[in-house]
Amino acid sequence: MRVLVVGFGSIGERHARLLAGLGHEVACLTRSPDCQHPVFDSAGAAQAAFRPEAAVVATATADHQRSLEDLAQAGFQGRILVEKPLFHRADLRVPLGLGPVYAGYNLRFHPLVPRLMELLHGRVVVSIQAYVGQHLSTWRPGRDFRQCYSAHRDQGGGVLRDLSHELDLVQLLAGPWARVAAVLGTFGDLGIESEDTACLLLETARCPAATIQLNYLDPRARRELLVLAQGLSLKADFVAGTLETPEGVERFAAERDTTYLAQARALAGDCAGLCTQGEAEQTLALIDAAEQAARDGRWVRA
Repeated sequence: MRVLVVGFGSIGERHARLLAGLGHEVACLTRSPDCQHPVFDSAGAAQAAFRPEAAVVATATADHQRSLEDLAQAGFQGRILVEKPLFHRADLRVPLGLGPVYAGYNLRFHPLVPRLMELLHGRVVVSIQAYVGQHLSTWRPGRDFRQCYSAHRDQGGGVLRDLSHELDLVQLLAGPWARVAAVLGTFGDLGIESEDTACLLLETARCPAATIQLNYLDPRARRELLVLAQGLSLKADFVAGTLETPEGVERFAAERDTTYLAQARALAGDCAGLCTQGEAEQTLALIDAAEQAARDGRWVRA
């Protein structure tokens, strides 16, 4: 498959490297002098000369809509994977005329997730607690984290968007959100303008009590999920790759690239498991509602 990667920052480089490693023909839309793949300076030029069958949008979150508009104007109609979240604002829309659009919630492809879904199938979910935290200074070694998009709200930074994997995952396991209350803000000493902490309390279609805590502050990188279901208690640790069940501890091998590789295979295959445009828009609506709930100090309904 011929795949155009739009943007060549750290995540764009990862997509390009992994897709090329899987045997796909990769070109990039970038001004980066470090790109080792064929480079185009416009979507129109790429469409005319490269004729991509799929595209990955890996620009800054605030630039996603413009990147999609450029692809639409160039006449591109292949499948598109947009890095999460889909947009930095819930009122933005995917341009008309494009092919199917998916969001890059690659955590769905961690081997823990299908096992969780298998164990929860047919059970009543009572509560879910999701936690993710890692000190922002350790995210991109060698770069000043205050200069990265994560530190700037107008570029799509802040934990609600940067760490929205958990918002997607809770809804994948327990259904669409129904109402949410939230506390969020810049509570640490990072010296950034985007929110470094968010705590959400929500009700979903299949779970009456879910909590999600996201932060840029934890000195120990953690990504955990506690699920209480009818007759079942589970603890998933995505960093350690373990799942605690009543029968014992199950272990799942997952290297840093594992989820991205599985996502790339899905994009080049039947797209099974990818986050659909509708699901991505649902998560954007949850982000917007959580911000409103925090501002107003009240529950916000879907």
